[in-house]
Formats: sequence, C-alpha cells, structure tokens
Amino acid sequence: MSQATRPTGRPVISSTGLFTPPETITNEELVESFNSYVDRFNAANAEAIAAGTVEPLQPSSVEFIEKASGIKARHVMAKAPILDPEIMAPRWPERSNEDLSVLAEIGVKAARDALERAGREVADVDAVLCAASNMERPYPAMAVEIQQELGIDGFGFDMNVACSSATFGIQTAADYIRSGSAKSVLVVSPEITSGHLNWRDRDSHFIFGDVATAVLVEDAAIAPAEHWDILGTRLKTVFSNNIRNNFGFLNRASPEGEGKADKLFVQEGRKVFKEVVPMVAELIVAEAEGLGLDPQALRRLWLHQANAGMNRLIAQRVLGHEASADESPTVLDTYANTSSAGSIIAFHKHSEDLASGDTGLICSFGAGYSVGAVFVRKVA
Repeated sequence: MSQATRPTGRPVISSTGLFTPPETITNEELVESFNSYVDRFNAANAEAIAAGTVEPLQPSSVEFIEKASGIKARHVMAKAPILDPEIMAPRWPERSNEDLSVLAEIGVKAARDALERAGREVADVDAVLCAASNMERPYPAMAVEIQQELGIDGFGFDMNVACSSATFGIQTAADYIRSGSAKSVLVVSPEITSGHLNWRDRDSHFIFGDVATAVLVEDAAIAPAEHWDILGTRLKTVFSNNIRNNFGFLNRASPEGEGKADKLFVQEGRKVFKEVVPMVAELIVAEAEGLGLDPQALRRLWLHQANAGMNRLIAQRVLGHEASADESPTVLDTYANTSSAGSIIAFHKHSEDLASGDTGLICSFGAGYSVGAVFVRKVA
C-alpha cells in the first residue's frame, strides 16, 4: 500500500444511491380506495352499527391527509392490490430460495447506484450493512444476500433501529473506518414499508412509501475528490411503546393475537410529536456545540421525512428561525415516510448544490425512540 492510499482512519461519505419504485399512489387515489372500503364495511355491518355493537368507519379525505402529514403521494412496489378494497396490501408471487429476494433486489439497485456515483468497484468494498426497519426474514441476513449479489468479498450483517437505522448504520460504518477494520462500507436501506402498513386504518393508511437507499462510507484516503467529511455522529435511544409493531415469529406461540392490528404499524401520533421533537432538537444542538459547530450556522438539515410539522419545529429550534425549503428540504410530499431512508433521500437529492466547506446534518428519528445524527462537511 502506497503512502497516498494509506488509511487515515477518517470516515467520509463518498456517495449515495437511490432506487425509486416506478409506481405512485396519489392521495386522491388512496382516498378513493379507502372510502370504498369504508362504504363496504359500513354496509356489511349496517345492523350491528345500528344496534351500537360496531362502530362505523369514517371516511378519509385529501385535505385531512395533507394537513396531518404534508404527504401528497408515495411510491410503492405493488400499486393495484394496495388500491383494491378487497386486498389493500402488496402482492407478488413468492420467490424461491434460489431467486434474489425482493428486499435484496431493490437494495442492490441502490447500492449499484452509489458505487457508480463514486467510481468504485465492488472489489474495493469490505462490508455491507443492511440497515432498515422491515427485514424480509430473520435469516440468512439480507446484507449477506446483497453482498453475494454484488460480488463483494467481505462481510455483512443486518441492523434494525426502525426509522433511525440508516444513520445508526452510518455511525457503525464510520467506526469501522476509524478502527481500521474496513476502508469501504456500504450502508443499504431497502424499505418496503407498504408491507407493514395497515392500509385500512384511517389514521395511518397514508403514511408510508417504498424505496431503497445506499450510503458509501469510506476512508478519506480512497474517497473521490468530491465527498463529505463525517465530522461527528451521535446516537440516542429511549424506550417507548408509542410507535410499535408486534409482528414476529413468536406470534405463533400466542395464536389468539394473530391478525390483530398491533401486528402491523401502530402509533400514538400526538405523543410521538410531543416527546420526540424536543429530544431530537436538544441532541442536535448539544452535539453540534460539542463539535465546535454553531447549530444556527448549519447550511442544511436533511431531516427524517415523517411529518412536515415535526421537521418544521425541529429545524426552527436548531436554526433559531423558521427554516426555508433550502435550509431544510423535504421529499416527504412525493415519497411519504420511507422510514430509515427518508433523510438519505433528502441528502441524495438536495446536496450537490452546496459549496466546499458547507456543513450540514443528516438526522433520523423514530420508533424506539431512536435518534441518529451525522454531521458532515462538503469537500470538493
């Protein structure tokens, strides 16, 4: 190894990658489907509703969705069955063990995009971390399947910290670089969140969308000329039941609970808003100051894309003023909440215009509770 390529132990983000499913569901389409289901349910249960033994379902509306979340559309892997009032869930043929699984497939597409953008060969990569909310299976690890498909000679493992998985993965990758255990690590976040969403729940049927992202974290010595120095990272978790999904292989031990609503995504939205916003803002400010950065001078915030109101308030507390779309860009309106991938999509789509020396923050937060903050500076 020449002096020019000797590892520095200094982690950087060399590139990011994105796979976006081609199909989109607008709020108008979603509301039409949901309200059709509501009409069918209420008609089928008319006698019980009249007797007071069953509560009638309430229709949704475009106005309600956009006011509650800021979401206008979402990408999905299987549009038609989700909009079918008889199904309202994704559907595709089961794949054999010899075929690439669907989660690995979209993860590989995002990973290849990141590698191409960095001009990196797979032989240069040492590890793959699959950091996502909803793994397709317990084992073999999705990361190892992605590693195999890419042809990477190294190691891989899965990690799940819900919506903060990608930023937790970035810190894990950065720690490998700092320790000298690896020089190039792919953090891949395939999120088919349409699988865990209850499309029949008025309060949440509009929240999620499908996507896959990848982040290439490398030693500065081998990074492309244009990259992002990782100035510091901070992780935090606090246990809460306010965002929860109880689906798992032990459900079969308690069959009386199978099929209940808690086996899909459930949350207490108002409690989450009230408790998470101050926790995130305080962590960002404290870590920025610990790194010698003025939080109000951060050029851009790439925040978790879950709720427009949450991002607006967090950005205001960090920057000291109402953030502009340039200071805190959103992709929530067209992608919806994509769990761990949201902040990475925002960074992927809204970072090239920054100048060398500009500092910013990639931050995700969600179930756990969990918060992951990654402070970066552009080098060009």
